[in-house]
Amino acid sequence: MLFMVQMQVNLPVDMPADRADKLKADEKALAQQLQRDGKWKELWRVVGRYANVSIFDVESNDELHTLLSSLPLFPYMDIEVTALARHPSAI
Repeated sequence: MLFMVQMQVNLPVDMPADRADKLKADEKALAQQLQRDGKWKELWRVVGRYANVSIFDVESNDELHTLLSSLPLFPYMDIEVTALARHPSAI
C-alpha cells in the first residue's frame, strides 16, 4: 500500500541543542534504514519549512502507524497521511 505522508516538525524553542541534535541524528539514521529497506520510497524537503513530503510502501495502515510512531521526532510532528492508488493514466 502506498501512502503520501506530510510531516511538519515542531521542536520546542527551549529544547537544549544537544537533545535536538541527538533526535535529528537518530531520525536520520532510522529514515535512511527505512529507505534502504524499501519502506520509505521517497523523501522530499518542503522548501522554507522544517517539513517533508514522503512516500511509504507498507503492507497496512497499522504498519505505517507503527513505523511513523517509531520515529524519534514523532512526538514533535504534525502528520497528515493520504492513501494513494494508481492513476489510470499513469504509464
